[in-house]
Amino acid sequence: MPVLDDLSGFEFEDVMEDVFRNLGYENVRQAERTADEGRDVLMEEVVDGTRRGVVVECKHTESVGRPVVQKLHSAIATFEFDGPKRGMVATTGRFTGPAVEYAERLRRNDDPYPIELIDGEDLREIADEIGLDLYNGRIEILCDETLRPFDPATSVAAPVEEAFQDIDNIESADLPAPHSRVTFRPVVAVTADTNAVFETSVGVIHRVNDRSRFVVHAERGRPEAASGDVSNLVTENLHATVELDADRFEDQFDAVEERRFGQTQTEYKDWAVDRLRDHHTTTVSYTGDNNVTYTKTCEPKRSDVSVQSIEPVYLPQVRHTTDLGEYTYPYEYFIAGPSRVTSEDGIHRCVHCDTAGTDEDYTYCANCGSVNCDSHIRTERLEGTPVCTGCAVTERFAFKTKYFYDAENRDAFREEYEAMPFYEKAMENTPLAVGAVAVVVLVLLGVLLSIGGL
Repeated sequence: MPVLDDLSGFEFEDVMEDVFRNLGYENVRQAERTADEGRDVLMEEVVDGTRRGVVVECKHTESVGRPVVQKLHSAIATFEFDGPKRGMVATTGRFTGPAVEYAERLRRNDDPYPIELIDGEDLREIADEIGLDLYNGRIEILCDETLRPFDPATSVAAPVEEAFQDIDNIESADLPAPHSRVTFRPVVAVTADTNAVFETSVGVIHRVNDRSRFVVHAERGRPEAASGDVSNLVTENLHATVELDADRFEDQFDAVEERRFGQTQTEYKDWAVDRLRDHHTTTVSYTGDNNVTYTKTCEPKRSDVSVQSIEPVYLPQVRHTTDLGEYTYPYEYFIAGPSRVTSEDGIHRCVHCDTAGTDEDYTYCANCGSVNCDSHIRTERLEGTPVCTGCAVTERFAFKTKYFYDAENRDAFREEYEAMPFYEKAMENTPLAVGAVAVVVLVLLGVLLSIGGL
């Protein structure tokens, strides 16, 4: 595959930055692209508890000779790092015999600055090893790790059953099995340091010394920062991933979808750097030597932001739909084993109005399958159970409206009502009951007055 050969020199450096970060090197960053002094990528590694600096020279050429390796050896010696150092030369082509011999002699002589050589064939093998694929002229992220799409201690449908628990008039045992779909959405967890100092003639007026950790939705299109809850869900569960096995999950869900990462790690890194520069840009006021107050916009440079790690992983988004009578209830959430963040709750929502949220009270109408807020639920007169205002048959008996499941129940109550004695009818209608009491009082008063007249 000729993709590596088609890259520009700068694009090749971007690729190598991705490769080294995936290989587990730390604090991977590119040197300034002007006057790099033979250093293209700088990074660190920890071997047997010792931290070592690594200086990399990237050569996008057909062959690399001994002078390049010698130049890198000198660059390592002048590289400021508190600890042991070594070097690498990475090329899309091959190394000449003298270049290989020079690197081997450094190793045989236990030189303090040994140099490792990586040619184009080595790069392709490394890309396969770390799960990077050459795709449309770029190295695209491939990942086979996902957060858990369900809690193995419960069933896939358990979150739906839990959501229905605080809906009155329905039990979990009465719920049909929901249709369940899981979408494995690609995200990257980014860790970056921002260190910047802003000075004027009066001295330092502002500093930034901050470590940021956030999660980015990494599907095709522009990257988008995840919400705080989703970001916490991902970062707190990165240690508990499982292999993304679509066949295995098809046994648990009715539908499975896996989306691919939309960009390279370098593109996500660049986006993160721009985002952090914007986040830390601020305007400060200071007093000059002439006692005049000035304002200055302090914007970190790109070199002030160092991306420490970009960790790709799949974040499962599960969507359940439950059919009850005439209605379908969606329930959607991001999940990592027993932890989840709800993204859509169609269960805690009145079907008749905009009332929604878990702080309200809701009641299920078994007659039509609706979930209703308190304003849209009544008591069925004949059965004594809840009925919603949307499906109830209503009729006004004297002073009060009665609610029924259907016309048959209404007609049955009409017959009962007609056969009721007056005091029972009065109890069905509060104003009538009050009137009946008043009549009784007047009758009794008349009797007493009659007795008094005697």
